[in-house]
Amino acid sequence: MELTMAAEELKTAVNRLRRAQGQIAGVIKMIEDGRDCEEVVTQLAAASRALDKAGFAIIATGLQRCLADADSAAAGDRDEMRARLEKLFLSLA
Repeated sequence: MELTMAAEELKTAVNRLRRAQGQIAGVIKMIEDGRDCEEVVTQLAAASRALDKAGFAIIATGLQRCLADADSAAAGDRDEMRARLEKLFLSLA
C-alpha cells in the first residue's frame, strides 16, 4: 500500500507543517533568549498540535485513497491495508 498523494490533496497538511516549522524556530529562539518557561511551553504545545493535525490529515488522505481501492483488492490485501493504516494512526497517538 502506498500513501502517495497529489500535492493539492496535501496542501492543508503542508501549510500546517510550515506553520509548525515556524513555531519550532520561534521556540528555539525563545529558549536561546531565556524567555519565560510558560511562554515556551505554550508555543511548543501549539507546534505539537500543528504537527499532529498535519499527520492526521496525511493519514486521512491516504485512507480515502485506500478505501477507493479497497473494492478491487483481495480480502488479504484489505486486511494488510487496514493493519498498516491502524499502525499509522496509533503512531500519532
